[in-house]
Amino acid sequence: MTYNALIFMSYAHPEVLVSTDWVWEHRNDSKTRIIEVDYDPTGNYELGHVPRSGLIDWKKDINDQLKRDILSRDDATALLRRFGIDNDTIIVFYGDFNNWFAAFAFWAFSYYGTKNMKLMNGGRKKWLEEDKEVTKEVPKFSEGNFTASAPDESIRIYLNEVKSALGSSVLVDVRSPKEFSGEILAPPEYPTEHAQRGGHIPGAANIPWGQALNEDATFKSAEELKNIYGSKGITADKDVITYCRIGERSSHTWFVLKYLLGYPTVRNYDASWTEWGNMLRNPIEK
Repeated sequence: MTYNALIFMSYAHPEVLVSTDWVWEHRNDSKTRIIEVDYDPTGNYELGHVPRSGLIDWKKDINDQLKRDILSRDDATALLRRFGIDNDTIIVFYGDFNNWFAAFAFWAFSYYGTKNMKLMNGGRKKWLEEDKEVTKEVPKFSEGNFTASAPDESIRIYLNEVKSALGSSVLVDVRSPKEFSGEILAPPEYPTEHAQRGGHIPGAANIPWGQALNEDATFKSAEELKNIYGSKGITADKDVITYCRIGERSSHTWFVLKYLLGYPTVRNYDASWTEWGNMLRNPIEK
């Protein structure tokens, strides 16, 4: 067994991760669908993508266009059917920004009960660094028969619930240290996506999302991950809440804690700091 295989097997749920080699070998399988999830498709998918992979535009496809929320159950059904996906299809997400938005898609479709989902370890970055084949060809699929389930509220948390959980749950703020301290309101890449006040939710531990990754954007071993989160008091016996600014980085950490480490109770506060930092009379710390 190779070193990489040993790392995979160390995770609580190794079946949710696949390697770039696995994707290459299974890209044409009739019951496997590869989906790239991008914040900016013009700078990524349209320049070249994994052969036979479809595209999900994070802003247009997974977010409601009229209210601040993720896509509806009906829209989730229609979106996955568009890619020829059935309920027994294996879905592999990968994307830009070290799989931020791919992890968000994994979380959003988990919310609607989707099974057989995986992330490509290392995402778009690793695929390109390995000089694997890319194409500009957009595949066509016959419509699938996928049907989304009722929402699973056990993996999502909302503003009033977060307020009620202060002091009893542990919060993981996965943003950068400068965002956590209030020195900046948003990363340089997103200068217009910020809140009125800087800082963090009282009592939150700052564990930036990137600490879970190696240089090639693959996930660190289970032992390394346990040390990273455990050293800040984020352990499996706790009720854990993850948050960032708009919910995509916190989805990445949610995935690490729930699937790679097997924590039983992990909820993503997807409204995150752009809600908390804009609400009147919400307590903050700097």
